[in-house]
Amino acid sequence: QVELVESGGGSVQAGGSLNLSCATSRYTTSSKCMGWFRQGPGKEREGVAVIYTGGTIVSYADSVEGRFTISRDNKDTVYLQMNDLKPEDTAMYYCGGRVGIMGYECSLAAMREKTYWGQGTQVTVSS
Repeated sequence: QVELVESGGGSVQAGGSLNLSCATSRYTTSSKCMGWFRQGPGKEREGVAVIYTGGTIVSYADSVEGRFTISRDNKDTVYLQMNDLKPEDTAMYYCGGRVGIMGYECSLAAMREKTYWGQGTQVTVSS
């Protein structure tokens, strides 16, 4: 089982930046598909970005492409650098991890099942 702890959320003005972190409290050597989803007020949870810890595969939602960057370190802590934030980015951001998956299978769609989730960190962007 993978336990995930998010941090780095907060309140910023439009155009600002935040860097979210997701620490794996029970580190495993298994390659994982890890990513960020978000859920805004009155909205469904949507995928933001994913990364495969065993390689270089990354993928982004169209709404954040070019503004957000997902990355990881050698302890499988996953980061989400968010630049040029917009009010519509306001949401609870959740980190997820899925083990037992190959790199070519790692995608936002794949993260919608068999995924462990953290408690979330709130991001609020004011205009």
